[in-house]
Amino acid sequence: MPKVALYNNEGSQVGEVNLQDSVFATDINEKLMHDAVNMYLASQRRGTSSTKQRGEVRGGGQKPWRQKGTGRARHGSIRSPIWVGGGITFGPKPRDFALKMPKKAKKKAIKSALSTKLQNGELLILEEINMEAPKTKEIIKLLENLKVNNKAMVVTAESDINVYRSTRNIPGVSSMIAKNLNVYEILNHDQLIITKDAVSIIEEVFC
Repeated sequence: MPKVALYNNEGSQVGEVNLQDSVFATDINEKLMHDAVNMYLASQRRGTSSTKQRGEVRGGGQKPWRQKGTGRARHGSIRSPIWVGGGITFGPKPRDFALKMPKKAKKKAIKSALSTKLQNGELLILEEINMEAPKTKEIIKLLENLKVNNKAMVVTAESDINVYRSTRNIPGVSSMIAKNLNVYEILNHDQLIITKDAVSIIEEVFC
């Protein structure tokens, strides 16, 4: 059972937290993490690109000229794909790009990502975050106290609008609630700052 230092908002160590082996010290499966990242990115695609085929383009109901005798090639519609302004052949249509993974595989991928962060020393446990109002300066000061200079994500136990509004103004810094953690967001940030209460929820949800 790994032990991790517990910090307060001033950046001082105030104790230690025992993390569950089944969540933060599992075997790292890079293949599952890769699949989970692909699934996340694919689900972000809107898939709304659309083109009109020859049957959907307006006009073209009348044959442009008679079949024989003109010396020109025969045509049946000015909306043929070979005409300017005609339909598009094999063009994109609205579709769903979403991929799926088994629930157990997704959990295993998240555990692997969390274990990777712990092994690399990129996981910090914070005692608590109490903000009465959105103040970006407080988050900046917190990051300075914890000596975090890279891309960081603050993970809270429950939705906190003050934390969300305070972090969104800082480039490279974001916030998320514990139960919504995903492999892409974990790996996309250099540092994870997790509150003590959020650790309990993560262990409960992903154990």
